[in-house]
Amino acid sequence: MTGPALSFDRVAVRYEAHAAPTLEEVSLSIAPHERVALVGLNGSGKTTLLMAAAGLVPYKGQIRVLGTVVSRQTLQEVRRSMGFLFNVPEDQLLFPKVLDDVAFGLVRKGTPPQEAGRKARGVLDALGVGAQADAPLHHLSHGQKQRVALAGALVTEPPLLLLDEPTAALDPPGKRGLARLLASLDAAMLVATHDLEFAESLCSRFVMVEQGKVAYDGPNAARVSERWETPA
Repeated sequence: MTGPALSFDRVAVRYEAHAAPTLEEVSLSIAPHERVALVGLNGSGKTTLLMAAAGLVPYKGQIRVLGTVVSRQTLQEVRRSMGFLFNVPEDQLLFPKVLDDVAFGLVRKGTPPQEAGRKARGVLDALGVGAQADAPLHHLSHGQKQRVALAGALVTEPPLLLLDEPTAALDPPGKRGLARLLASLDAAMLVATHDLEFAESLCSRFVMVEQGKVAYDGPNAARVSERWETPA
């Protein structure tokens, strides 16, 4: 495609009618194959921006995924084009067994179950949880559940990835392995994270949100550190 993989045009989200907006007039676009870190303190609006892009919260303005406006009528089409990682993995794990959960996205797209299982095992292996493929999900640690949820987001090879705190509960080797894996993919990525070291290892652009607005958008991670270190 020639246009952006993901674009936000004056996007606003307000959860309660008389409350301050969680997002206010956010505009930005992400090119195909571009990897962008979405950074900000707790409550800045990072998760809300990702959820709006996935059609999980109502918004004003316009969001496009691969050229398609995100709306109730287009949700099925839009979600086929993206992989989404929630910051709480239990929110997206549906099946009792690990392999069934990861393979589900492929099976739903018509991939034969045996091939879907083979591909799911490959992604689980790449994320370091291949040994848990046949385990019940409730036997896994939080970090393992997060990697399983991420495997489910990656297995269909979507052109757009929206990842919310993908390094939470990962140890340093796990973070380095995840950065290498994501860097090997062709997908455009918007990665919400507090982990600036991880973001620098993966992304070439940093979008910082403060109180629901874009405070910085550029290639310099040091600008983010400076803003975090400056007293309010």
